[in-house]
Amino acid sequence: MVVQSRLTRIVIGCVALTALATVVTGCRPESPAAPSGSPTGTTQEQTPDPSVSPTETDKPAAGFEAPGACEEIYSAAMLAQLQSANPPLNDPGVTMLSTENADLLEIIHSGAPTLRCSWGQPSEYGLATNVTAIDAGQEEAVLAALPQAGFGCEPLGGGTVCRIEQKGVTLDDEEYTRGETHYVGGGGLVTTAWINFAPEGYTEDIVATLWG
Repeated sequence: MVVQSRLTRIVIGCVALTALATVVTGCRPESPAAPSGSPTGTTQEQTPDPSVSPTETDKPAAGFEAPGACEEIYSAAMLAQLQSANPPLNDPGVTMLSTENADLLEIIHSGAPTLRCSWGQPSEYGLATNVTAIDAGQEEAVLAALPQAGFGCEPLGGGTVCRIEQKGVTLDDEEYTRGETHYVGGGGLVTTAWINFAPEGYTEDIVATLWG
């Protein structure tokens, strides 16, 4: 999907999958719409996705447990690539969400065990990922919501991967690409939002590492 938009600035701090959003580090548009928001000159602080280790409460019956550390969700090769290409891991200034989809955000912030990982500094280059343990009902809800939101979905491993991508040009005539890639299956949900940084095989590597 290609959406041409004019943005005053694009930053990882709170990038949204909207064609008309104006964003700054650590902030998001004051009046977001679904799926796009209107540009605004004022900002407010945004709370990132949960960044805590998984808890032992409210675990889904599927038996999947969210990992306890970001290093556990990647293969050794992918971890080395990320550390080399766009460090650091979990910069506290990066507040971008791992998705802008309201249905997925509701699940992530419902108290389900979740691990958050981000790569890069607050800028226009990086990504954020959440790994969340979900139940069968939540899995069905995700699989119903993403195609309706314009995601293209296909089988991956024992589950489903869904992707969406947008491109645009800034007011400085600089091209950018941003998108979301999500996986659901095996009792887990992996949500990733990225801007100008989408390592090849990123989500596939997480799925292979966590589910084999």
